[in-house]
Amino acid sequence: MAKFLFKHIDNSALIVFRIIFGLLVFLESVGAVFTGWIKHTLIDPEFTFTFIGFEWLQPLPGNWMYAYYIIMGLFGIFIMLGYKYRWSMIAFTLMWASTYFMQKSSYNNHYYLLMILSGIMIILPANTNVSIDVKQHPEIKRDAMPQWCKWILIIQMLIVYTFGSIAKLYPDWINTSVIELMMAAKQHYFFVGDLLQHKWMHYILAYGGILFDGLIIPLLLIKKTRKFAFIASICFHLFNSFVFQVGIFPYLSLAFALFFFEPKTIQKLFLPRKNFYKSEEFMVPKYKTPILVGLIIYFCIQIALPLRQHFIEDNVLWTEEGHRLSWRMMLRSKKGYAVYTVVDKKSEIVIPIKLSDYLTKKQQRGATTKPDVIWQFAQHLKKAYSKKGMDVKVFVDCYVSVNGRSNQRLINPKVDLGNIEWNAFKHSAWILPSKLD
Repeated sequence: MAKFLFKHIDNSALIVFRIIFGLLVFLESVGAVFTGWIKHTLIDPEFTFTFIGFEWLQPLPGNWMYAYYIIMGLFGIFIMLGYKYRWSMIAFTLMWASTYFMQKSSYNNHYYLLMILSGIMIILPANTNVSIDVKQHPEIKRDAMPQWCKWILIIQMLIVYTFGSIAKLYPDWINTSVIELMMAAKQHYFFVGDLLQHKWMHYILAYGGILFDGLIIPLLLIKKTRKFAFIASICFHLFNSFVFQVGIFPYLSLAFALFFFEPKTIQKLFLPRKNFYKSEEFMVPKYKTPILVGLIIYFCIQIALPLRQHFIEDNVLWTEEGHRLSWRMMLRSKKGYAVYTVVDKKSEIVIPIKLSDYLTKKQQRGATTKPDVIWQFAQHLKKAYSKKGMDVKVFVDCYVSVNGRSNQRLINPKVDLGNIEWNAFKHSAWILPSKLD
């Protein structure tokens, strides 16, 4: 194992990936400014739904979040150019992770992927060629890297795609009913809108998604199927980019193909002036053991997180417990409505809550369909009324439709959610049993 991981190979793929990665995170950061995402997600809301336990992470006041994202974009340029790479990568990772945990109304698996990839990039020697750092410090220049630098990224993407494929193996995906609901919202799309409404297209998308996610990494690893798999990957990700508008993720995913092709091909194509590393030296560093232990622990966590849903009571589609950080990408359609009621413990006065007085439309969707968001808003209401000198109870009567099914009551309306503790490691009993199976 050590001989395999610490054998040195040409580092052209990593250098090119760093340049693309830096460019993409720059575009993601400044794009959030110019598309209005920051305004709608972090500035307009009076209350942001952080990840539970991260309530101390709040958006900067006023318009300072614009500056925050512009600074992240600047770090993206530094990463692309290889300027003070390690510090730039650390700074971007911390800033991106902060905004990720700061709000979940716009939760996206791709944001999570970018966070963990940024963390991985910190430890990779991606600035040892074609970088400002090398020009300023020639002694760090290298034409090679340990092979583990390549495989940590390949294994990470194998986990992402594999669990993405497995997650699709459930009845509503297999019978294409969830695909039909998703595509109904795309009917207005130019040229392809009508095409996306056909049942045969739904089957292609459903089973094509399962097969692509499950097979793309193995097919890219096999030399005979690599070119075919890469062409399929281009088609798949460009389709996703057009139909689902998922930001930089399709292009970031395509960039990973660099690590599957022969290093000589990558060097000739992208870095013809760079020396190609021909040797196959085996150099085990003194810190070999910490690297191996760290990799094992990291990947055990990455495998455990998507599996945790199977150890939690009821269906994850209903409870959402175990949904996040699990590569459950675009799997369901949920609609709901909820009535929040605040009751003064002293006077027993009942105060109905109008969601639009507190939440944006996007936040309201979460506060009417997702138990953890519902609990958080109940806690927010309790604190808000506490500031007015009132000790209150908060009740929620919520009905949800999953993948077009009839509405079912989600929350026990007799439970005071304002006085219930959250437990991240077990099922919340106030979520009523589902009838999805």
